Amino acid sequence: MGKKLDTFAAQCHDIIKGGTTQENLDKVKSLLEPLLTDAEFVAEHLGPDFDSNRDILYQDPELNFCIIAHLYKGSSEAPPHDHGPTWAIYGQSSGVTNMTEFRKLSEAKNDEPGKVERVKSYDLKPGMAVAYTLGALHAPKREGDTRLIRMEGLDVSKIKRDKFVVA
Repeated sequence: MGKKLDTFAAQCHDIIKGGTTQENLDKVKSLLEPLLTDAEFVAEHLGPDFDSNRDILYQDPELNFCIIAHLYKGSSEAPPHDHGPTWAIYGQSSGVTNMTEFRKLSEAKNDEPGKVERVKSYDLKPGMAVAYTLGALHAPKREGDTRLIRMEGLDVSKIKRDKFVVA
């Protein structure tokens, strides 16, 4: 890990240790945003040689949160989702991600997806981040290549999450 990532991870640890409230996640988001356009940080973790859809840069040994680098090539659109039993922060470094937030209308049950309705949409541009608390439903859409740092309270690649569809 580089010095800036080390410092950021330590600051995140101290904040998150105090709880994963919206206020604390917004503090972490505010620390992340300047790194997203920091030339040295971006070159080290998301530079031109970076070619991974998901690379865990750091996982906190005590609190288990992850700092993850992502490269998404081309256009993509994810269905509405939450992050199961945890929170997430998306930080845009290059490209644009259109985020749509949803309100849950019904729970997922017996392999049937839950139903949601759109609440709002907005663009995440380089240097911008957004924090989603436990249960917050959202869906990213990308029209081209994007590079981002995403944080997860737990490694979501190892947990079961419900499926949702727009009503």
